[in-house]
Amino acid sequence: MAGGVMPADAKVTPLRKPQPCPECKRPSTRESYPFCSERCRNIDLNRWLSGSYAIPVSEVEDNQDEDFDDRG
Repeated sequence: MAGGVMPADAKVTPLRKPQPCPECKRPSTRESYPFCSERCRNIDLNRWLSGSYAIPVSEVEDNQDEDFDDRG
């Protein structure tokens, strides 16, 4: 391996193992990780932007308001 060039038959270990795509379950690609393609990546992005995905919010109990001091 002179000059930093690898031989053509050298095996390269991937940085991470392919995982199932969250959209279609095909193996992920290095370029679109954790998705298998730009298409699946864009489908997921569209769901976030359209509000399909939401972080659940738990309701605050009424007794917590009594402890709040708003005198400034």
